Amino acid sequence: MSEKVLTKRFEISGYRGTIEEYLATGGYQAIPRALKEYSPESLIDLVRRSGLRGRGGAGFPTGVKWGFVPKDPTLTKYLVCNADESEPGTFKDRDLITRDPHQLLEGIILASYAIGCRTAYIYLRGEFVAGAVIMEQAIQDAAAHGFLGNNILGSGFNLKVHLHRGAGAYICGEETALLESLEGKRGLPRLKPPFPASAGLYRLPTVVNNVETLCNLPHIVLRGAEWFSSIGSPKSTGNRIFSVSGHVRRPGNYELPMDVPMRELIFQHAGGMRGDRRLKAVIPGGSSVPVLTEQHLDTRMDFESLAKAGSMAGSGGVMVMDDSTCMVRAGEIVARFYHHESCGQCTQCREGTAWLHKTLRRIEAGRGRKVDMDLLMDICDNMKGKTICPLSDAAAMPIESYLKYFGDEFEQHIVERACPFGSGGGS
Repeated sequence: MSEKVLTKRFEISGYRGTIEEYLATGGYQAIPRALKEYSPESLIDLVRRSGLRGRGGAGFPTGVKWGFVPKDPTLTKYLVCNADESEPGTFKDRDLITRDPHQLLEGIILASYAIGCRTAYIYLRGEFVAGAVIMEQAIQDAAAHGFLGNNILGSGFNLKVHLHRGAGAYICGEETALLESLEGKRGLPRLKPPFPASAGLYRLPTVVNNVETLCNLPHIVLRGAEWFSSIGSPKSTGNRIFSVSGHVRRPGNYELPMDVPMRELIFQHAGGMRGDRRLKAVIPGGSSVPVLTEQHLDTRMDFESLAKAGSMAGSGGVMVMDDSTCMVRAGEIVARFYHHESCGQCTQCREGTAWLHKTLRRIEAGRGRKVDMDLLMDICDNMKGKTICPLSDAAAMPIESYLKYFGDEFEQHIVERACPFGSGGGS
């Protein structure tokens, strides 16, 4: 589909997100304030005091990450926006890009000013065709209004933003694989150290931030660090967008305080279980994190509470499963995905993901053996903490949790030599 046709389609469907509308609702006010009232160092300190943590998965403090960038003004520095949203169950960045592109651009401009960057890149997931059209137009409009280019608002600060479309590889969501891809190479994760802050894009100092992380910056500048840190919990501050999917009445994106209880998120905001069925399992942070059960419903969705419960906040993708779900089949689907998406660079990941998928597929097909449950745990143990990037762990940790909470289902598959849920399990 051509860009011209896409643009026309969005006009017809009532697309909103133009620079005029953004300006009319207070957009781009954070930039003149930052340029006038903050030095780069004081802006970094503001973000550090706000407690903002990365919303892409790792949850690393944003201001601290910026602080690692060398202060040498003669060094070329880069900012890269990670818009390669590829974690199954997560769809918040797509909405932020298509519905509010200028909020993202304003965040990019503020982050670039803070770290002394003059060239920024948006690494956009290749499948986001509509998002690419919208983002390109937003970049042009921002430049036309003086928010991008040379001597922004007469401040002497220069910035160019380039949009780069990826090719739809999950591994390129990992920041060093993303940088390799951006340089035109295969998206293979790099050994660390050195870290991107000192040797990133083209081996020069680079900050990689997620879309949602950057979108928080204009609000922090305008309202202050204390306002942002008053929301959520002391160590997980601010709001977060939770992408809720699965067996709920109202799937969608919900922006709520970081410490919202899981029960409230699912049963109040997402409308509760579809068909009034019983909740069986919840993946709280995208497919790569351990699963939780109904006994964890009162867990809060912040980083620390989910870690204490034995899972992770991850990317905020909340997948809800009811009692009709076959957890063996769910595990087989997850393992198939990571087997397909492994870059193959590390033996433990390349071979481990293949064996996980093969073993789970055998159990689900009714050909499982009694030794297979121990075999799965042994494979997972060999995969964790032994590879260049976390993909191997991302494949192993969910399977371990399925075995921990739903081991009886695996045993039933093996003993009865069939899936007790039939072909519809997990529908």
